[in-house]
Amino acid sequence: MIVYLRHGDADVPVDLHDPIDLSIPMVAGENTLRAWYLPPLTIEPVVMDGFVGDVNQGGSVNFRNIGFNPHGHSTHTECVGHISAEPHSVNQAMKQFFFAARLISVAPNVKENGDRVIGLDQLQSMLPNGVTEALLVRTLPNELSKKQFNYSHTNPPYVEAEAATWLREQGVMHLLIDTPSVDREEDGGALAAHRAFWNYPEATDTLRTITEMFFAPAEVADGDYLLNLQFAPFENDASPSRPVLYNLPNFLW
Repeated sequence: MIVYLRHGDADVPVDLHDPIDLSIPMVAGENTLRAWYLPPLTIEPVVMDGFVGDVNQGGSVNFRNIGFNPHGHSTHTECVGHISAEPHSVNQAMKQFFFAARLISVAPNVKENGDRVIGLDQLQSMLPNGVTEALLVRTLPNELSKKQFNYSHTNPPYVEAEAATWLREQGVMHLLIDTPSVDREEDGGALAAHRAFWNYPEATDTLRTITEMFFAPAEVADGDYLLNLQFAPFENDASPSRPVLYNLPNFLW
């Protein structure tokens, strides 16, 4: 199916038969994606009153419980409720699901203490003409191991607070990064980039979202795309999500 997007006076073709799924599958087992010191997610058949929810164990159907944390076990999208004292649900924050998007690849700056940080200077040099509704940041090196890595105790790359402020001021509504967090793994609870992007608590923007732990394969080129940001409708600060890109041939937003 080909659909056409109207942008100014131009009709831009989008092939819906050619999606680029950036989500990482949620899989049980030791050698799977996780962060924040969590054990692996679990997928187990319900067993009660003589019933087993596993056809291979004699059950009539497969009927399984899944135990996971969206922040630590999956590609996920979060709202300001992740850091606020007031309850906010990502399911209420997002009512639109298609966005003009740009994917960029960034080799984080290495600080004296060994931290790898995406800095304001890098983003400004890579985005001299401003940014779009959604920005996807792919960190380099971009290794396949990201899809089944245990990030706990590894201090992954993160975003400088000043860079997050600049992105907010530039009008980015949806920030996506392929690491577990826009902030340092252990920062004493500062969460500076989260706070800066949501402008919390000074003038909180409840409609902005942050998506973490996506994976963009090397063959997906930097550039402009249509983003479909899907997630499960949990009434929670975060939910497992599925960011999907669609090519926009020879087009810049």
